[in-house]
Amino acid sequence: MNFSEADIRFMQRAIELAALGRGHVSPNPMVGCVIVHEGRIIGEGWHRKYGEAHAEVNAINSVEDQSLLTESICYVTLEPCAHHGKTPPCADLLVAMKLKKVVIAVVDSNPLVGGKGIKRLKDAGIEVETGCLEEEALEQNVRFFTMMDKKRPYIILKWAETADGFVARSNFDSKWISNEYSRSLVHQWRTEEDAILVGSNTAAYDNPSLNVRSWVGNDPLRIVIDRKLSLKSDLNLFDQSIPTIVYNCQKTGQEGKLEWVKLDEAEFIESLVKDLGQRKVQSLIVEGGATVLKAFIEEGLWDEAKVFASSVEFGDGIPAPKLSQQSTVSDVMGDELRIYKRTRSL
Repeated sequence: MNFSEADIRFMQRAIELAALGRGHVSPNPMVGCVIVHEGRIIGEGWHRKYGEAHAEVNAINSVEDQSLLTESICYVTLEPCAHHGKTPPCADLLVAMKLKKVVIAVVDSNPLVGGKGIKRLKDAGIEVETGCLEEEALEQNVRFFTMMDKKRPYIILKWAETADGFVARSNFDSKWISNEYSRSLVHQWRTEEDAILVGSNTAAYDNPSLNVRSWVGNDPLRIVIDRKLSLKSDLNLFDQSIPTIVYNCQKTGQEGKLEWVKLDEAEFIESLVKDLGQRKVQSLIVEGGATVLKAFIEEGLWDEAKVFASSVEFGDGIPAPKLSQQSTVSDVMGDELRIYKRTRSL
């Protein structure tokens, strides 16, 4: 379908609005909505927080003259829902308000929605068009669609490596390869993803907190792999300040915000990812160390990699993982940030 320049402009605005919900709406998708009357935006909204009003509700509520809605077009980045969840169906609201037309970027792959919202709109006599800036909207909600289609989180590998290709010294010391600006960016990323994971070596030698400090936002769920439960109990990861899961081969149990989950050694990483999918954890940052990163790579369980390459040299140490994919490169105040993405098969 060919969309006009105006259609594209209004949908682009809806996508911009949707992005404002990043880090606040999971496990729901980010959604933006724009209401247009005779070429002029009269209402805007986005899904602000999980459990609260959806984008369409906020956009319609922002329209001062509601009588204009019957002659207006609604641009929305995702198919309006047709089921009762935390909030009533948005498709029913658009029908009740008698919108003239609804333009949708992406059809929802959630089986609770999947075409039902569109059918409800069409049955009410509302004109519906789909596919406007579809690729952009899919990319924006790639975490949501990965969960819907693959039943697992969107997995982001993250590490910093030296100019000579090491992620740590031979004694596992990895401080500080990247610069302070890169480290602040990492804290921003933490606020945007559901969970963050490290292995037992990183936990033991770096004693990370895996919380958000250099940014404002929510702390991710903390995850540590400790197969033999050999880590000391006084590590920062076990301070009970943030919900934390310890995946291991010994026991299952819970104590306050600390949970132990026993997995089969033979399919450890695959089982871990499956368990996170069942918990509706939509996105996961794997911060290392090298052994854990390589395990995810070998299993083919990753979607994106964010790699900081600094000018620091160690001369010797633990080699960084290698990826065969092409990367896009940008500068972060002296560090080189390489972004690798696997071909999406949603």
